[in-house]
Amino acid sequence: MRSRTAEWFECKIRYEKTMEDGMQKKVTETYTVDALSFTEAEQRIMEEMSAYISGEFEVADIKKAAYKEIFFSDDDSADRWYKTKLQFITIDEKTDKEKRSNVNYLVNAGTLNAAVRNIDEVMGGTMIDYVIASVAETQLMDVFEYKKKEADDKPEYEQQ
Repeated sequence: MRSRTAEWFECKIRYEKTMEDGMQKKVTETYTVDALSFTEAEQRIMEEMSAYISGEFEVADIKKAAYKEIFFSDDDSADRWYKTKLQFITIDEKTDKEKRSNVNYLVNAGTLNAAVRNIDEVMGGTMIDYVIASVAETQLMDVFEYKKKEADDKPEYEQQ
């Protein structure tokens, strides 16, 4: 398990996909990319998807993701992405009242139970008291992290 904090953008790609029965169908798929701006997110997703999609495609939508951190699983069966909301619990020293603050994460796992285990694995190493408020499977197809090439310092995009 590893985690990565960055500025994440969710990008929707619309294209003609060949279905299992051989028919062409217009589909929209969602991907997440690590970028500094909307412009960079568009450039990254177009470059990344051109390797996977033959023919024309369009970037139908780009929005900032509701999460800043993603937990990546090392498990080969981790092929789904789960949006999770954790509540961090703190005690207000003046009033002795419990305060909860919500934080969203994206978690890579194969099942809902594995997603919960992955959250506990990452958060168990911290001193933060937390409660898992929600875990929901997303329609995300993949996440593309920013990777810098060592040889010529040009960016390379890594698929997770």
